[in-house]
Amino acid sequence: MGDVMNKKYLQLLAEKFPSVESAASEIINLSAIRSLPKGTEYFFSDLHGEYEAFLHMLKSASGIIRNKIDIAFGKTLSAAERERLSTLIYYPDREIKRVCEDGEWSDEWQRLTIYRLVLVCENVSAKYTRSRVRKSVPEKLRYIVDELLNVTDDVNKDYYYDKIISSIIETGIAENFIISLCELIQALAVDKLHIIGDIFDRGPRPDIILDELMKMHDVDIQWGNHDVSWIGAASGCRALIANVIRISIKYNNFDLLEDGYGLNLRALAVFARETYGSDECIIYYPRVYDDNIYDPIDAKLAAQMHKAIAVIQLKLEAQLIAAHPEWEMEERSLFVKTDFDNAEIEIGGKKYPLLDKSFPTVSPNAPSALSTSENDLMSILENSFLHSERLQRHVRFLLAKGSMYNVCNGNLMFHGCIPMDENGALQSLEIGGAKYRGKPLLDEINTLVNKAFFSKDDYARDFMWYLWCGARSPLYGKDKFAFFEQYYIGHKELCRERYNSYYAFSENAEVCRELLRQFGIDENKGHIINGHVPVKIKDGESPVKADGKLFVIDGGISKAYQQATGIAGYTLIYDSHSLSLAEHKPFVSEIGGESPVIRVVERPESRANISDTDKGAELAEQIRDLHELLEAYRSGEIKERG
Repeated sequence: MGDVMNKKYLQLLAEKFPSVESAASEIINLSAIRSLPKGTEYFFSDLHGEYEAFLHMLKSASGIIRNKIDIAFGKTLSAAERERLSTLIYYPDREIKRVCEDGEWSDEWQRLTIYRLVLVCENVSAKYTRSRVRKSVPEKLRYIVDELLNVTDDVNKDYYYDKIISSIIETGIAENFIISLCELIQALAVDKLHIIGDIFDRGPRPDIILDELMKMHDVDIQWGNHDVSWIGAASGCRALIANVIRISIKYNNFDLLEDGYGLNLRALAVFARETYGSDECIIYYPRVYDDNIYDPIDAKLAAQMHKAIAVIQLKLEAQLIAAHPEWEMEERSLFVKTDFDNAEIEIGGKKYPLLDKSFPTVSPNAPSALSTSENDLMSILENSFLHSERLQRHVRFLLAKGSMYNVCNGNLMFHGCIPMDENGALQSLEIGGAKYRGKPLLDEINTLVNKAFFSKDDYARDFMWYLWCGARSPLYGKDKFAFFEQYYIGHKELCRERYNSYYAFSENAEVCRELLRQFGIDENKGHIINGHVPVKIKDGESPVKADGKLFVIDGGISKAYQQATGIAGYTLIYDSHSLSLAEHKPFVSEIGGESPVIRVVERPESRANISDTDKGAELAEQIRDLHELLEAYRSGEIKERG
């Protein structure tokens, strides 16, 4: 049976390579590709909607493009000229407009600029095949770019360059050509992109980030708890619909909800005015890090909407906790334990007054029950989420490119943790009556997340809420989500959220080695790459832990975290020479701000080629298959068609 199946496979392969010559040619081609240096991988985490900062990191390759410019032109161009060249590469349309307005657009400027861009492009394209570079260029310009990048006659090279560039200027295509070169440099600088979770929440426009990610040729995403919250909301989980609206209002992100995803908030605004119109809602005023451009909302109305959805969320969460005793979260159902008559709650034998004393929609006898108006409102909001074409498209992309973890080129990536108990043993979580821990737990959750969205499975949709904030959720990894305490009590100790034991044990190199082994990774060469926990560099913390086996790369791209971290995020960069960390300064504007500080944290013994990567292993398998096809041709088992 095996021989029959193998012959059928070879016959299918023969349709693509119908002759000895074509199969041999492909073997030579694939072998050549395996000998090239590996492409550069970029790892980002906890983007939290900060689209301007993230897009700048992408366009600049986290400072790597500027480094290449400095190497190429450090002795021939001033620092200011190198800065202008790098800005042109990042934002070509805007910079060309500025050059024209300043009267600098001349034949000489165009000639020098094209020449310099070609040199930068030669540098970033050196590790790619000509066909790969060619595919990244607009079809109408492919021949010209190919010629400029692959001149081999050194004697006539300058003359040849000059003739081609002169023709580009004379024919009036210089502007489009310069823009195409800049975009080509950007595309080639980032070969593979890894997003270690939390694209959503806090920052203004995660939808713009997702639009950009959907353009990338090679990207994978490891979901964070904020991502699964939005996936769950898009699947119709009402508690998570309330959650993502609450967080968006809390951070003044109305543009995301209404302009980005076209979600209908009018019903919420009407309900909030009618229900809380005389309520000052002091504790609910949004935190404003970014102004809304398209949908500015009056601050008081925003606060009333915030309160309305927060109360609904607490009710819906209490219902989920009651429906799922296996989650062991009964003590977190604080809303139903509240004494609303006296506006207080007893926790640990001590009574605490509530910061808000007005709850007109709460029935003391059934505090978790939605009022008729609240239920009608949630029906409208659920319908809006389920029919937001753009949100549904983005979530499908998150599911197609995403997972709970990923193993790539010897590195293990996941957003949060592998839950552990206080003794360092893997912690189990009950799902559907069975208990899972470690890698099987993450695999089972992968299945449930897809079920929640594609099958609208009720249990899976409920479980998405647990993933968002449950104590044993690998994505949350804290003993509690102190939502109620933060809003209504404000007591520092009660608001404290304690991390899962994983975060302490994972700083031990042997623990990391054991986890790598469990995921089938070489413990000596591999690394664990996490997000989720902001690294407070200002307090002396380091993103490199466990003797270099663990990288925690949440450095605070989100403005909400930058005061705590002291920086504005990390990029982990893995190229053929080294593993490096780029430490970013707060993003000021497209033309302002400091370049990131890049430091090498690990160097391999020898330069890594594609043959050392997962892609190299795939190519090696294809080469073996092609050799079998050659043998089949030569033995007459399969006939040539060419």
